[in-house]
Amino acid sequence: MLRFKVVEEAFDRKAIPVETPSERPEQYYAKYVFNDQKMFQYLPKKTYDALVGAIANKQPISREVADSVAEGMKRWAIENGARHYTHWFHPLTDGTAEKHDAFIEHDGKGGVLEAFSGKLLVQQEPDASSFPNGGIRNTFEARGYSAWDISSPAFIIGETLCIPTVFISYTGESLDYKTPLLRALNSVDRAATSVAQLFDPEVKHVHSYLGWEQEYFLVDEALYSARPDLVMTGRTLMGHESAKNQQLEDHYFGAIPSRVEAFMLDLEIECHKLGIPAKTRHNEVAPNQFELAPIFEETNLANDHNLLLMSVMNEVARRHNFRVLLHEKPFAGVNGSGKHNNWSLGTDKGVLLFAPGKTLRDNLQFITFVVNVMAAVHRHNALLKASIMSATNAHRLGANEAPPAIISIFTGSQLASVLDLLEKSSKEQLADLSSKEAVSVGVAQIPELLIDNTDRNRTSPFAFTGNRFEFRAVGSSANCASAMIALNAVVADQLAIFHRIVSERTAAGETLEEVLLDELRKLIVESKAIHFDGNGYSDEWKAEAARRGLDCETSAPKIFDAYLSKQSEEMFARTGVFTRVELEARNEVKWEMYTKKVQIEARVLGDLAINHIIPVATRYQSILVDNVVKLKSLFSGSKGDEIVAHDLDTIERISRHMCVIKAETYKMIDARKAANAIASEREKAIAYHDTVLPCLETIRYHIDKLELMVDNEMWPLPKYRELLFIR
Repeated sequence: MLRFKVVEEAFDRKAIPVETPSERPEQYYAKYVFNDQKMFQYLPKKTYDALVGAIANKQPISREVADSVAEGMKRWAIENGARHYTHWFHPLTDGTAEKHDAFIEHDGKGGVLEAFSGKLLVQQEPDASSFPNGGIRNTFEARGYSAWDISSPAFIIGETLCIPTVFISYTGESLDYKTPLLRALNSVDRAATSVAQLFDPEVKHVHSYLGWEQEYFLVDEALYSARPDLVMTGRTLMGHESAKNQQLEDHYFGAIPSRVEAFMLDLEIECHKLGIPAKTRHNEVAPNQFELAPIFEETNLANDHNLLLMSVMNEVARRHNFRVLLHEKPFAGVNGSGKHNNWSLGTDKGVLLFAPGKTLRDNLQFITFVVNVMAAVHRHNALLKASIMSATNAHRLGANEAPPAIISIFTGSQLASVLDLLEKSSKEQLADLSSKEAVSVGVAQIPELLIDNTDRNRTSPFAFTGNRFEFRAVGSSANCASAMIALNAVVADQLAIFHRIVSERTAAGETLEEVLLDELRKLIVESKAIHFDGNGYSDEWKAEAARRGLDCETSAPKIFDAYLSKQSEEMFARTGVFTRVELEARNEVKWEMYTKKVQIEARVLGDLAINHIIPVATRYQSILVDNVVKLKSLFSGSKGDEIVAHDLDTIERISRHMCVIKAETYKMIDARKAANAIASEREKAIAYHDTVLPCLETIRYHIDKLELMVDNEMWPLPKYRELLFIR
């Protein structure tokens, strides 16, 4: 009866009132962020000017400036209740890390005083060997460094001042996501600025922008705690789908349940105080699935805010007796959760480079950047797939509206027609297009055709959506930086190559417009294979994608190989994003994390199968057997056989399912032991994928069949119909 008490407790929950601030959001927005306004207020003007200038020009600051910033930052933090400070960084765990230190130093008189120096602000030395590092750091080589990222503002969580930092090893290799992300953003800034200056010489910088859409599930905390698989792995390793799930399409954009709305309001208030521009909230397609989306921000800051959100939403959910599920596929048979990365580039003059303009030059610039992105994605489609792949996201891709594990680009019919026009024109015709009159029939029509007039394709992993590209394949639990590092790096590399070719040809006497149109045509033809506007779920597309030469690998451990290809290594070296040592280390981490996640799932499922499901099924089977014996004693002959036939059939089917569950569980244990003996992290991960993972699916199938047969009151775990519907 424990399950029913838990379910009753969950369904009796009432919405917890949220104390809404009396002020409007603009009055408390960024209250706990040391942003430009706070810097101007708490820093001397000379320090403020130096820091703002360093941020704008991506330059280091002096020790003198660091000391002055530290003093002002400390004063602001203490006035807002902070007692500790921490360097907040992003290790290779998809989460964040922090070590808290108090604002105290000896005063030399037996007491303490509150102090914070530029040295403490700028650099700390966390243990580098205790985080995933791919062999770069051994236990006896523990030293690593965290260094202040001046471009991302400090903030206060609770009573702690959090300072965003990079995390590198003692020997200089990056051990985090932020370091290579900043490198990739610097690279795309340089390359894109060079190309943008072909159209406007006054452009000084190009910024990368990101607008993530965070999907998530909410589950009542009591039900969550009664599901060991959710607690240990973040997803249900068993569970037959509910009679009603999402098939009526009544949850998407439906009325938000009162308990959930109270949680959302509380979360929004916390987000706004931390400077996270949370704007959109709604029900998603699956029951208990929701989405939060912010206003676009510079990519580095947006990524910091997403990681901060994932931490905050867990804390807020606990206050409302919820648990947040960020796993990409916590429930079988319904939509999984993604984190769509809406990505764009814009100049320091406010021009979005993926948005059509009103002049020939603007439209030629628009086409130039879009076509170069397509060329970059085509050339590095395997790497981009590797950047979003994980043990958890592998469950989501290609299922229930999630994009397939093949990277392609959706352009929409309007942009496709423009690309088709350029592709099919001869060199002479392309030269003619550079005249204003000719272009007015084709390229100059782009503004009217494209703005807010692009269809959506939910099966496309990388879609053009009017003035940006939407990388839909990113997983809900992922660090956005993984995808953004790869995407910005490959685009930077492609733009640099494009700029070099254009510069060489124009230096030889050809006109800029003629060269641009000629080179764009070549790129359109070369990257045509990546363009696909159809149904990404169809078997026909999988076969066609293979014929086109796109990467169609589905094994996550093998997909990671793309990072170590000669093409990827050379690209990362040219852009300065990763060294070979860093790439090898990160892949070691990826393979190790994949193995560990599947290993944990196998252990949890084995325990649940043998210690929870089999005993319950056996008890229920014994009840049926006892009932058959009693009925046979009452009714003899053919009548008795007829009466007990159904029970006998059920007993036999239960036995068959239990036999398979036991056999597959022991087979899974043996496969795990064999895989664990493999020294190579790559080969071990492949073994877990090929030999352990299939056992999980087989065991689940037979447990789910038992769930439909065993007495509902005896079943030990909350079912989907209870987990998926908040009341």
